[in-house]
Amino acid sequence: MTDTRRRVKVYTLNEDRQWDDRGTGHVSSGYVDRLKGMSLLVRAESDGSLLLESKINPNTAYQKQQDTLIVWSEAENYDLALSFQEKAGCDEIWEKICQVQGKDPSVDITQDLVDESEEERFEDMSSPGLELPPCELSRLEEIAEVVASSLPSPLRREKLALALENEGYIKKLLELFHVCEDLENIEGLHHLYEIIKGIFLLNRTALFEVMFSEDCIMDIIGCLEYDPSLSVQRKHREFLTKTAKFKEVIPISDLELKQKIHQTYRVQYIQDVVLPTPSVFEENMLSTLHSFIFFNKVEIVGMLQEDEKFLTELFAHLTDEATDDEKRQELVNFLKEFCAFSQTLQPQNRDAFFKTLSNMGILPALEVILGMDDPQVRSAATDIFSYLVEYNPSMVREFVMQEAQQNDDDILLINLIIEHMICDSDPELGGAVQLTGLLRTLVDPDNMLATTSKTEKTEFLGFFYKHCMHVLTAPLLANTTEEKPSKDDFQTAQLLALILELLTFCVEHHTYHIKNYIINKDILRRVLVLMSSLHSFLALCALRFMRKIVGLKDEFYNRYIVKSFLFEPVVKAFLNNGSRYNLLNSAIIEIFEFVRVEDVKSLTAHVIENYWKALEDVDYVQTFKGLKLRYDQQRERQDNPKLDSMRSILRNHRYGGMHAP
Repeated sequence: MTDTRRRVKVYTLNEDRQWDDRGTGHVSSGYVDRLKGMSLLVRAESDGSLLLESKINPNTAYQKQQDTLIVWSEAENYDLALSFQEKAGCDEIWEKICQVQGKDPSVDITQDLVDESEEERFEDMSSPGLELPPCELSRLEEIAEVVASSLPSPLRREKLALALENEGYIKKLLELFHVCEDLENIEGLHHLYEIIKGIFLLNRTALFEVMFSEDCIMDIIGCLEYDPSLSVQRKHREFLTKTAKFKEVIPISDLELKQKIHQTYRVQYIQDVVLPTPSVFEENMLSTLHSFIFFNKVEIVGMLQEDEKFLTELFAHLTDEATDDEKRQELVNFLKEFCAFSQTLQPQNRDAFFKTLSNMGILPALEVILGMDDPQVRSAATDIFSYLVEYNPSMVREFVMQEAQQNDDDILLINLIIEHMICDSDPELGGAVQLTGLLRTLVDPDNMLATTSKTEKTEFLGFFYKHCMHVLTAPLLANTTEEKPSKDDFQTAQLLALILELLTFCVEHHTYHIKNYIINKDILRRVLVLMSSLHSFLALCALRFMRKIVGLKDEFYNRYIVKSFLFEPVVKAFLNNGSRYNLLNSAIIEIFEFVRVEDVKSLTAHVIENYWKALEDVDYVQTFKGLKLRYDQQRERQDNPKLDSMRSILRNHRYGGMHAP
């Protein structure tokens, strides 16, 4: 089926009240024997599989929102939405639903959302509608009371919403708002604040569409400036018109898109800044507002993604040397916001989104931008890079490996990232922490693809250790040429701790690549120089690195440790710590305890033969005496191998039972 009118996306609402995209397909309606009734069917665009089969239940409340959305609850805590590509298709399916339920298609909700109590049913029979007071200045207090008293009852909320819709009441209220402002009628403005806040809590898309229209939204924001609980009027309109400037970094020719962007920004501002923080009671009453913003963002990303002329211009200006700094900063910030909007998309759509950006050359563009001097531009570029890494690390890995075949080692994107991490000027190393996280994602085998020919893990790790590892370890090696760290200020210590954290992750996940690197470059000896740092967090990082290696119980590592006497700095740090009972003391004892409990023979013999004299007086834990006992038993077995076989014979005889001669 190729009819775009019936093209839809299927969404379900997850536990976090966020919409999950279940896929794109084409919707139809028809009788399904199994469900014994007329049903909605959505078949996937990709393979024709059934994405949705939902019986049109006579009692289900279906809602039509924003001309192209139909939303309903299939069961308790299971909400569904169909987002149509075209209004016409939405209208057709809506008519079908209304036909099954015997409703007039002009409604935008087919049932009351909540079961009414007996009292409310009686009230419904006796008074079919809610009569709003005339929209006049002298009746504002009365109107505010009607709105407030309707909020607790689902039925009265429904009636109030219908009355507001049918009488064009919101526009009349906004006319009164202008009168009150002109007359400086503060009491009237306070009532209008309460009325508009109450209308938000009705949670109705039809009302939002009026409130957020081009000619109403600024007046709605104006009403919300007069919070009676505040002594001073808020200046939201002034901020939106004078401070928050909409910059068209590349001219947007599509007027509908431009209006959608303006509307979304203002509605998001209302949600985040203007409306007071909702109480627990009110939180669910604003779910439609969240959905309104969510679907707007999905639409904006879709429209921009399809505008090839716009994206081509964007990337051309970004990488053009002639582009001035201020303009480039605006372009990068736009791209960052564009990527942030893409968070509303679901994984498969996000993949398509980033594929589009990739085809446009986002990675080479980022490489150019990351090489620039402006720290704000670099920071925004890093955020964009983090979106790419988080959603498609394989795409980034593929790019840097191809790049390595064409370029010199030193100008690889991944090395640029490492250098930014190393040279972060922030005293708290905020940027370096973010970049370390990205590097960890890139070298994590758990998110690498296995193909039939060659795994990404083999290819990428081979590349990383050949082209990038020396850049990452350079600060560590430069700082550990003597017995003590040559620089031991706080910022250097923080950076080395981050590098060690990454190396420890590699020991755990990379097996032979990192093992060859550590042994060939004598990395563990260098790391253990940091045990004498004045910063105990760095000494602990160094110890954690060694503990991870010892924990593998790999004899290649063990032989390297024994041959190079690498327990010496650990024993020294233990003795220098003296009788202080602190984290360092516990962590060092734990590494020896691991060797004892796991009976790592080569390390047990090495420690006792070389450091027993220094450790034999430690008696507040039994670790070292236990190690000595293990060692003695080991020696006894070596000296008398028959003893072992005798022991096993005796054990078998003891439990073998008595035998008659």
